[in-house]
Amino acid sequence: MSRPFKIEIAESEEELKKRLQTANIANQKEKLQMLWWIKSGQVKEQLEIGKRLAKDTSTVTRWLQRYRSGGLYELLSIKKAPGAKRKIHDAAIAALEEELKTGKGFSSYGAIVEWLKLEHELDIEYATVYAWVRYRLGAKLKVPRPQSHKHWR
Repeated sequence: MSRPFKIEIAESEEELKKRLQTANIANQKEKLQMLWWIKSGQVKEQLEIGKRLAKDTSTVTRWLQRYRSGGLYELLSIKKAPGAKRKIHDAAIAALEEELKTGKGFSSYGAIVEWLKLEHELDIEYATVYAWVRYRLGAKLKVPRPQSHKHWR
């Protein structure tokens, strides 16, 4: 038999029920359900919460610790990893954008890779350069296709 736990839920039962009905993320629904069960007196033990939610008791403990430390906002907040550091720095992006705006521009994405290597000492892959230029900067390398001299007669 696990020991009973004591936790003070600041929100009202009605508020928790309303938030539970409007929550659209499953993880947040589980956490709100847990708080509602505690507030309404339906559960008295942490083990019972774990069984009802099909979660390990360590998960329930972690959730309750987050609620105790920061309230409902901390419990329901979704943490996001910062991601990898960009390979092209801001100065190189600005210079590339200026170079693309000039009339001469570049003949290919490979030429941009070489330009970045020479001008900014950046060793960046072709696919990365293509994604930056085409999708983030919104530029297209338009080079006229070769045509036969007979075509214009």
